[in-house]
Amino acid sequence: MKFSVSSSELLKHLQIASGAIAANPVLPILDDFLFSIKDNNLTISATDLETSITSQIKVMSDGNGIVAVPAKILLDTLKALPDQPITIAVDDETFGITITSAYGKYRLAGENGQDYPRIPESDKVDTVNVPAETLAKGINKTLFATSNDELRPAMTGVFITLDFSSLTFVSTDAHKLVKYTFNNITSEVSASFIIPKKALNLLKNALPHEGEVTMAFDKANSFFSFDNTHLVCRLIDTRYPDYNAVIPVDNPNTLTIKRSDFLNSMKRIAIYANKTTNQVILDISPNSLTISAQDLDFSNEAAEQLSCTYEGDPVIIGFNAKFLVEMLGVLECDEVKMELSSPSRAGILRPVEETEGEEIMMLVMPVMLSN
Repeated sequence: MKFSVSSSELLKHLQIASGAIAANPVLPILDDFLFSIKDNNLTISATDLETSITSQIKVMSDGNGIVAVPAKILLDTLKALPDQPITIAVDDETFGITITSAYGKYRLAGENGQDYPRIPESDKVDTVNVPAETLAKGINKTLFATSNDELRPAMTGVFITLDFSSLTFVSTDAHKLVKYTFNNITSEVSASFIIPKKALNLLKNALPHEGEVTMAFDKANSFFSFDNTHLVCRLIDTRYPDYNAVIPVDNPNTLTIKRSDFLNSMKRIAIYANKTTNQVILDISPNSLTISAQDLDFSNEAAEQLSCTYEGDPVIIGFNAKFLVEMLGVLECDEVKMELSSPSRAGILRPVEETEGEEIMMLVMPVMLSN
């Protein structure tokens, strides 16, 4: 089997697929890309048995075939080559691979492609088309709030609920929660599932800037198809916590403030906060917000006063600065409002003006103030 292809074009597709390769794979062959050629189409596959990516590229081939190619050495070779046509020849008996460029020849040992694990295929699945921009927004707005706690697997992914007219993304780590909803989706199915963080990171990096993504799912896997790329991931098979139960309903106190001012002040004050708790204190009264922090271990402290609009009783409440910085950084609006009830209950962060057809709500748990 022999085929010719542009080195830069091949590298681009390999880099998309390489995200699925684990650092320490359970099987040695999972360190490889699977190359499959049929009718001048090269299908490149990579998997860690949980997440799989396949990408297709047109090549000039003298026949069909399949081989497993060591990923690292191939990627390093192509990165070191300037853009040029290359020829890759595979010995059908020994699976030895020869790469020929304008500079010379490079030989590496491949493996039998038949030994490569089978990538799940989407049959008997429900399907919906989602704009790529919508999917990217949903991932970007929620991924940061997922948990790293493997003992609570549900929280390590993003909970996606598909209704007949809306698509909702929810993530939480028990300290913060984000709920992001799109209301102009048309779907014939209603379903919910949890997608792992790794798969969403790979998807986010591979998504095109425009066009539609075909999203399909069954009980075990979800499938994303766009351009010539397909991503398959195993769903997290557990029940998602009842997040609605922790969202406070009655929040009589409302702080409205310019997002960029709030964010920049928070970044500066956080420098002086205790590095374990990251605690900042918000002292809110009508037309005035004082943000302060102190680290008694090092005698560091800082305070800033900002103008704001506030309706409600004066309140002093503590939050983890890192969480607020993350949330304010993800929002894209000019002004935000924070809804509060008491120093011991969660605060709700929302944009003052929502984008049409979208709703976002962020919840952050307070840090208890020491007397």
